[in-house]
Amino acid sequence: MLARRFTIVCLLTALFGVLFAHLVAEAGRSTHSRDVGTAVPLRIR
Repeated sequence: MLARRFTIVCLLTALFGVLFAHLVAEAGRSTHSRDVGTAVPLRIR
């Protein structure tokens, strides 16, 4: 019974971690990062 509860808690924690990581990654991708190359042309040599 203890192992079953531990498994459920671990799965829920992992699911929460994945969802939180997805939210953080989406928040990090602002519109600024997409418009950097259009406002100031980047010339990489």
